[in-house]
Amino acid sequence: MSRKHDALGIDIGGSGIKGAPVDLDKGCFAEDRLRIATPEEATPEAVCDVVEQVAEHFAVNTDVPLGITLPAVVTHGVVRSAANIDRSWVGLDADALFGQRLGRPVHLVNDADAAGVAERHYGAAKGEKGLVILTTLGTGIGSALLLDGHLVPNSELGHLEIEGHDAESRAAESVREREGLDTARWAERLQTYYSHLESIFWPDLIVVGGGVSKQADTFLPLLDLRTPIVPAKLRNKAGIIGAARLAARGN
Repeated sequence: MSRKHDALGIDIGGSGIKGAPVDLDKGCFAEDRLRIATPEEATPEAVCDVVEQVAEHFAVNTDVPLGITLPAVVTHGVVRSAANIDRSWVGLDADALFGQRLGRPVHLVNDADAAGVAERHYGAAKGEKGLVILTTLGTGIGSALLLDGHLVPNSELGHLEIEGHDAESRAAESVREREGLDTARWAERLQTYYSHLESIFWPDLIVVGGGVSKQADTFLPLLDLRTPIVPAKLRNKAGIIGAARLAARGN
C-alpha cells in the first residue's frame, strides 16, 4: 500500500456525501474526490448505502482507517443530535453500523470538529499554540475548540444565546441569504457573535470556515476584535482531511 493512502475520509453533508483517500503527511487528497448526492430521506441505512459506494470506489485495503463526519454531536461513536439528516440518527451507535457494513475500522466525528483538526495541522491554524476556535458559517454555525492542538469535541458554539436568540439563527450564512442582509448588516451580527465568543473563551485565534470563507475579505475586515480572526485555508476539503486524520492518528 502506498503511504499516501494513510486513511480514507468521508464527509456527510446535507446535500452531498464526499470522500477521498488522504495523504496525512501532506494533508491533501491522494486521489480525486468523489461526490454523491445525499439521499432525500437521509436515514442511517440510506446514507450508509452511499458511504459504502464511496468507500468501495477507491478500492483501498480494508485495514485502512476510515473517518466519517456527520452534521451532529457524536460521543464515543453514538449520534446525539441531527442537523440536515434524519432524526432517526439520534441515539444510534453509528460507529458499529458503519463498521459492520463496511468491514473496516471506522471513526465518526462531528463535521466542524473534523474541519478544525484539519486546519490545525495543515491549514490556517497550523502550529498555533493556546486556544483556537474554528467556526463554520453555513446552514448553521458549527464550531471546533482546539487547545494546544488537542480537540475538545462537540462544542456547539453556534447555539450560544445572543440577545435572546440562538446565535446561528441570527448570524449563519443561510440567515444572511434568507433575510437579504447586505455585508455591512451581516457583519454587525457577526461582530456581536464573535465579541461574545471571545469574551467567554479569550481564544488566541479564530478561524472562519464554511463556503463563505472564500469571500472572507469582504466581511472579516469589518469586524473589530481583540482576537486575530482569519479565513480557513482548506475550505471544503477540511472535513475529509480532518476525519481521515482522526481515524488514523486520533488527533
